[in-house]
Amino acid sequence: MKVIRIKEGKERSLLRRHPWLFESALAKGGGDAGETVRVESVQGEFLAWAAFSPSSKIRARVWSFDEKQRIDAAFLASRVAAAIRARTRFDIRSDGLRLIHGEADGLPGLIVDRYGDTLVAQFLSAGTERWKEALADALLAETGLGRLYERSDASARGLEGLPELSGWLRGEGPTGLVLREHDWCLGLDIAQGHKTGFYLDQRDSRKRFADYAARLKFQRVLNCYCYTGGFSVAALAGGAAHVTSIDSSGPAIEQARANVALNGFDLARTEFLDADVNASLRRFAQEGRSFDAIVLDPPKFAPTVAHAERAARAYKDINRLALKILEPGGVLFTYSCSGGISADLFHKIVASAGTDAGVDGYIHERMGGAPDHPMTINFPEGEYLKGLVVMRKA
Repeated sequence: MKVIRIKEGKERSLLRRHPWLFESALAKGGGDAGETVRVESVQGEFLAWAAFSPSSKIRARVWSFDEKQRIDAAFLASRVAAAIRARTRFDIRSDGLRLIHGEADGLPGLIVDRYGDTLVAQFLSAGTERWKEALADALLAETGLGRLYERSDASARGLEGLPELSGWLRGEGPTGLVLREHDWCLGLDIAQGHKTGFYLDQRDSRKRFADYAARLKFQRVLNCYCYTGGFSVAALAGGAAHVTSIDSSGPAIEQARANVALNGFDLARTEFLDADVNASLRRFAQEGRSFDAIVLDPPKFAPTVAHAERAARAYKDINRLALKILEPGGVLFTYSCSGGISADLFHKIVASAGTDAGVDGYIHERMGGAPDHPMTINFPEGEYLKGLVVMRKA
């Protein structure tokens, strides 16, 4: 077993059970991509078993802090089983759910979503790539399913020195699927969509938006960065009179339109715009067009803290524009999925946007990812999705 030693004082995060070891903490030693290494303090004391990644700034990702633990296929299978068992304790009203959420489930760099009878996995680290076959076997054995599609085509693979890959890893079949979520259905394509094909992390937020629509009787809803229309369908399910959906992806807009039809809603209650969100918000303001409910669910503007300042300006701009066209008494559901933007910073950004727009509002709720996308005590970086529900003061 190869050994890496870390610099004096750099063991503190590992002693707190944080699963990442950065390049700057390494004193000596190494290994092949994905190889299990023994992590020791400068005095030679055992700290962890980790997967080594010679290309990444995160030089090692911890498998276990137990010196007696053997890192093998049986160990990985036990982690997979534990993660899937945990989901049975969550209140998930859908047949689409996240089964494995990387570090939070003790499997750093592994994302696995289930859509009905199909699994979709992302192997995003050198360690999970090295153990891919064993992990695939464990996933199918634990779920009893026969189809596993790989979506290891995220940019994070490049940081690990890995090529982007996608395609059937086990079994085969159509990639166009339909999942049931709460009281509606949503179509997706696991081969073409974002991430593993869909944003399961917003499941509970979509339900809350439907609840608000039913209670406040929304008349004019604006869904920005609508992707395949999850919030649009939720608004219509809640009884919203009319929903305008905007996205810069033509295929996403077409899927959103199809999802409205799939649920039996009248397309006359909808408008779909293949357009830039910022430009559209500015145009609506110039035209005097307003809405009593707006959703802002933009893509990741700040993947790391280093991008936070630039991202903050982008978040502020869209929130400022949205608040200007939000009716008094209207509701804004606004989100950031950027890991580099903390919940506290996001609140300050929205507050600053309100000041510039000359608008104040009540914060009704703070939103986060669905429970099958957990954040753990020892890995606060898992809190990537944060949101605010703001009601504009009259």
